[in-house]
Amino acid sequence: MLQRGLPSSRLRAHGSAMSVLPPVRRDRVIPALPQCFSKDAALHTKDSFHPKVKTACQEQRTGTVGRFKISKVIVVGDLAVGKTCLINRFCKDTFDKNYKATIGVDFEMERFEVLGVPFSLQLWDTAGQERFKCIASTYYRGAQAIIIVFDVNDVASLAHAKQWLEDALKENDPATVLLFLVGTKKDLSSPAQYLLIEQDAITLAKEIKAEYWAVSALTGENVKEFFFRVASLTFEANVLAELEKSGSRRIGDVVRINSSSSNTYVTSKKKQASCCQ
Repeated sequence: MLQRGLPSSRLRAHGSAMSVLPPVRRDRVIPALPQCFSKDAALHTKDSFHPKVKTACQEQRTGTVGRFKISKVIVVGDLAVGKTCLINRFCKDTFDKNYKATIGVDFEMERFEVLGVPFSLQLWDTAGQERFKCIASTYYRGAQAIIIVFDVNDVASLAHAKQWLEDALKENDPATVLLFLVGTKKDLSSPAQYLLIEQDAITLAKEIKAEYWAVSALTGENVKEFFFRVASLTFEANVLAELEKSGSRRIGDVVRINSSSSNTYVTSKKKQASCCQ
């Protein structure tokens, strides 16, 4: 059983036992790119995956993606905005009104199948209390996506979003990480109240180049759609990075070295001889 604030043992277990990961559940299969919540604040407004990504998946040339790579997603935000409830609604389909505040960090592993390729996300749930901030921040490094959570009924939690993002980006490359701004507890807000804060949230999302979503962990509204979107965009970014890294050589091709060790030795001897003359 994972103890809060001490996730490293579980992380090592996953890292050393990749071959025993559970199979992908049927309700985690993603055959097409899920659509954004609001086109006014979206990372991408396209309707489908990048053509290169689709081709790579069809030809089973996704490199480490789907076989060894696990993508890290960190969830940050003020105390009691609903970070843990959001994760638990998606991962366990449960909601606990009396859930205790997270101490340090915790995480869940979720398996997907994107375009027929297995893909894993680590969802890191970090503490929102100031006294645990230094503990949680040590686990920010290496994130491929950052989810900044605020309460749509609490304007102050939205105002603090930029500081949470700034802290998270100290340990990550702003040019490569995907950003999501998520408003929770939508079920507690009246339509008129929600519209007011939505305008501010979309403005902020555009400013920090994040994708905006509004969800309810209580009812489950937009929760599955949101995490499918996170998984899909993270998967696409990973595959495109693999393709770019491979350059002109296609992922999966064999690299052959034509020079033999004997030729190399002869060349070396010739150079030595001419040098000594």
